[in-house]
Amino acid sequence: MKSYKHYDLIRNPVITEKTTILSDEQNKFTFHVAYSAEKGSIKKAIEEIFQVKVKKVNIMNVKGKRKKFKGIIGKQSDKKKAIVTLEKDCIIDFAGGVK
Repeated sequence: MKSYKHYDLIRNPVITEKTTILSDEQNKFTFHVAYSAEKGSIKKAIEEIFQVKVKKVNIMNVKGKRKKFKGIIGKQSDKKKAIVTLEKDCIIDFAGGVK
């Protein structure tokens, strides 16, 4: 039951060109997390899900953008991102062994 709660907290990894460079050079990984998440609970969840040692967690709230689609104005939902810095010898492999 503990593990299920951690999967609710960590929504998905953010895989972009910028986050890939961060993960290669500085050992930092970015995740979308639940809006109610806190630094301590994010650290615990990442450590238990991926079996790694977390050094630091930074959190940012991202406000949703206003977009226009076919003349209809809408708003994207707000998100919360966590940038997790791992210890030197730890790594998370999202590719699943593809090299």
